[in-house]
Amino acid sequence: MLTSLGFVAPGYEDVLALFESFLAEDPHYSAQVAAYRDGVPVLSLSGGPGMDPDTLTGAYSCSKGVAAMVIALLVQDGVLDLDKAVVDYWPEFGVHGKDRLLVREALSHQAGLLGVEGGFGLEEFTTAGAALRLAAAAPAWQPGRQFGYHALTIGILMEELCRRTTGEALQDIYNRRIREPQDVDFFLGLPADQEPRYRDVLYEADAAQPWVDPLSLEGMNSNAPVSSIMELPNIRSVRAAGMSAAGGVGSADGLARLYAAATTGVGTDSPFLTEETITAMTREQVWGLDRSSGLDNAFAVVFMKPHPSRNFGSHRAFGHEGANAALGFADPSYRLAFGYIPRRAEEGRTQGRAHRLAAAVRRSTAGLS
Repeated sequence: MLTSLGFVAPGYEDVLALFESFLAEDPHYSAQVAAYRDGVPVLSLSGGPGMDPDTLTGAYSCSKGVAAMVIALLVQDGVLDLDKAVVDYWPEFGVHGKDRLLVREALSHQAGLLGVEGGFGLEEFTTAGAALRLAAAAPAWQPGRQFGYHALTIGILMEELCRRTTGEALQDIYNRRIREPQDVDFFLGLPADQEPRYRDVLYEADAAQPWVDPLSLEGMNSNAPVSSIMELPNIRSVRAAGMSAAGGVGSADGLARLYAAATTGVGTDSPFLTEETITAMTREQVWGLDRSSGLDNAFAVVFMKPHPSRNFGSHRAFGHEGANAALGFADPSYRLAFGYIPRRAEEGRTQGRAHRLAAAVRRSTAGLS
């Protein structure tokens, strides 16, 4: 059994036992899992082929939760108002009935902008060019009346709102204000000097994955053609650009530390988000049938919220999962932060390994209270 025991605090031995059972039952399984309580690490485990504590790999839509931390800072700074219309910051957006769409609606998958005719080229995704095309697009439904997962385009919306309000790229704000000062081992834009740590995500071509509207992916082109969202983090240009919808790269500890730094602070540091900001960003905005996937879903502003088939925490928990079954979240009810990243993409979201590990962490925490 290939296990690298990083750290297990007293009281969390059941989580280690569960993780080791996953390794024992599947020789191909490899993953990292980490957790913080009150800003202190209580768990850091890695195991399986090609996974050690220093490994970085793709986390897909966990990137959305990471990017949402930048949006939260802009709200906290008062430069972005969730209750203003998107056109107040981005006038070109107000065509085809999108002029009344609020920022909070756009960032909770209510815009109806699943893609554009002809799709986006990979080289477009973090650029103002993609935003111009998206702004000119007609929505698939009346904006603000329904919701459907904007698997790739919500990243464009976040990035353009950052450019319009600050003049900076979202990735630059993340590096300067969050990743570097908080020592977070998760990247929206992987530097060349970190490339030796990266290991490709392993996946089957027919593996289950979140449904993506063809208009998001159709016509994607680069030096490495893309036919599936699963390929994205394994392409160096995507990792380097750090597209905030799906291009983030990191470790499980990086995800857990980020959510801890935001909500409880790490060590003796204060959290970088206030309680008021956390409440504003994490209050549920939509719940019910997702028009994109046909499944039940629940979202706050960008962040996913727990619901019966994604039961990763209490009603106060918020975070985001990725297409490979990665998961990062904070649960203020338990003062916990959690990160999980598998090397091989896993199928299914109901009672998956990430959710079972998260439940074990909560039970251990409750037992110590």
